[in-house]
Amino acid sequence: MRRQLTVSDTITIAVTPRTAWEAVSDVTQMGRWSPENTGAQIGPEHERAGAPLAVGTPFVGTNKRGPARWSTQCTVTAADPGERFAFRVHRIGPRRPVVPGRIATWEYRFEEVDGGTRVTETWTDDRPWPDALARVFDAAVTGGETFADFQQRNIRRTLERLRSQLEQG
Repeated sequence: MRRQLTVSDTITIAVTPRTAWEAVSDVTQMGRWSPENTGAQIGPEHERAGAPLAVGTPFVGTNKRGPARWSTQCTVTAADPGERFAFRVHRIGPRRPVVPGRIATWEYRFEEVDGGTRVTETWTDDRPWPDALARVFDAAVTGGETFADFQQRNIRRTLERLRSQLEQG
């Protein structure tokens, strides 16, 4: 059985597409919404006060799941204000992201609809692993699930928390 490589979910948030995009594209704030991500750091050479991240900007994300903590090196792959924000995860490690490899891609799309903005979050598994190896690894690090199932729930939680915080102002 082939593993599911992409999952996504959508929510409508009562804000403009630009407002939703600005929140999500500030990767230093992602820990406010994500059940796993605890934030991100952008190198000083790329950080400009109040400026959104541009395509090609690297950042380091910090994450936790239960007692496990790790960091990831990411690069912004899309930064279209009010429309799309995406990044590729391509290095991982316990304290510093030192192990290179294709890991995942995260994408957010923003579409104006009646009542606000439809936000779609998508996770794509970029690991070039055999499905059998991925199943064993996924079960070990998620408590018995596939990453697709695990990420589906994480995406839902992230979107609900994003909506709650943005609609509260």
